[in-house]
Amino acid sequence: MALSMTHDIHVIGGGLAGSEAAWQLGRRGFSVRLSEMRGGGDMTPAHQGTGLAELVCSNSFRSDDSEKNAVGLLHHEMRALDSLVMRAGEVARVPAGSAMAVDRDVFSAEVERELAALSNVHVVRERIDRLPASGPTIIATGPLTAAPLAESVAEATGQDSLAFFDAIAPIVHRDSIDMDVCWMAARWDKGGKDYINCPMTREQYEAFVQGLLDGEKTEFREWEASTPYFEGCMPIEVMASRGIETLRFGPMKPVGLDNPHWATAEHPNGRWPYAVVQLRQDNKLGTLWNMVGFQTKLKHAEQVRLFRTIPGLENAEFARLGGLHRNTFINSPMVLDRELRLRRSSHVRFAGQITGCEGYVESAAVGLMAGMMAATELAGETWQAPPRTTALGALLAHITGDAEAETYQPMNVNFGLFPPLPEVKKKARKEAYTERAKADLDRWIGDRAVELA
Repeated sequence: MALSMTHDIHVIGGGLAGSEAAWQLGRRGFSVRLSEMRGGGDMTPAHQGTGLAELVCSNSFRSDDSEKNAVGLLHHEMRALDSLVMRAGEVARVPAGSAMAVDRDVFSAEVERELAALSNVHVVRERIDRLPASGPTIIATGPLTAAPLAESVAEATGQDSLAFFDAIAPIVHRDSIDMDVCWMAARWDKGGKDYINCPMTREQYEAFVQGLLDGEKTEFREWEASTPYFEGCMPIEVMASRGIETLRFGPMKPVGLDNPHWATAEHPNGRWPYAVVQLRQDNKLGTLWNMVGFQTKLKHAEQVRLFRTIPGLENAEFARLGGLHRNTFINSPMVLDRELRLRRSSHVRFAGQITGCEGYVESAAVGLMAGMMAATELAGETWQAPPRTTALGALLAHITGDAEAETYQPMNVNFGLFPPLPEVKKKARKEAYTERAKADLDRWIGDRAVELA
């Protein structure tokens, strides 16, 4: 039931972006109504529970390397601004080599605990069907926005919403994996033995690829026929359709993975597998492992049959099978200003994946910035965006104007969004990007120490 209350700002959507925005506002003293429809009688096609900031697809926040990786740099910048998502992520962290992965249940519970500790943040389990006509508002309903609100957004933006499909990877029970066949290692032994590796010979790999191509897939509805996939979350069978070797240069890449079982037994294929399926720890107990890069739209029975042909997974028990859902996003460069406000209704801001950023961390980062922008506006001050040389600034600039509106598609943070450094040799460029970004962020924070506190 909806609560009766006054508030400084209304945040709609309790995913990563909405939770982060509410945190940034609440810890600065503003009263927040955070509306989340899950738990109020509604559910999305992809969520399984009612927890705030539930991780739907992978449990990975990707690379935590802030020296050479754009998303790792984004982690660094968010930590510097006291990000709730990064804070909760550290509590829920599980081994994943040089990546940051979390126990998704612990993570969601920690987000809820931190927000509950702020007496001025009120979580209300309710579905909002229309954009509020007045009052400061942040829409962070994500790629699974309920149809009535999506229609209201489409009316307000003056155009139809865009859409793409997103696929979910299966999760396997650890005790059903045959470790006499598989082995623990990270690629090139970087970061420790954090992945379970299932080796394939050439014959096994080619048979598996054919199985993906022949397998029965989820059928499209008529209105879904023209909706593109996002390249960063491509179903594995779609990748397989692009060529026999595509998977060996993608999620099934064997490079840097020396199979100790084959080396010891003088395997006829030698020490190096022709292809490898990797699984990454999905919870702190280590009882659940997800199949890395195995997002799929295969029907459930087909997934069980085909994935049990993978060496070491012959008796696999699945805690969750893969799935497919429709994601929606707005054409942000066309309809939003530089402060994420709707041009036609400036009291409304958008945050998270509905803006066309892609990825957990990116979604939370845009929520962080939307919360900070709103807090600055509520305080009667002027917002100054982080420099475009930072990961935050580059991502914001892409969403709000740098991207071409006519061809706008969801985008992960990457160094291609940063102002170029042509004078720096290519091999040193990633380190140069991160070094410049960290220095510029430190100056930006230092210039606004009171405002950002």
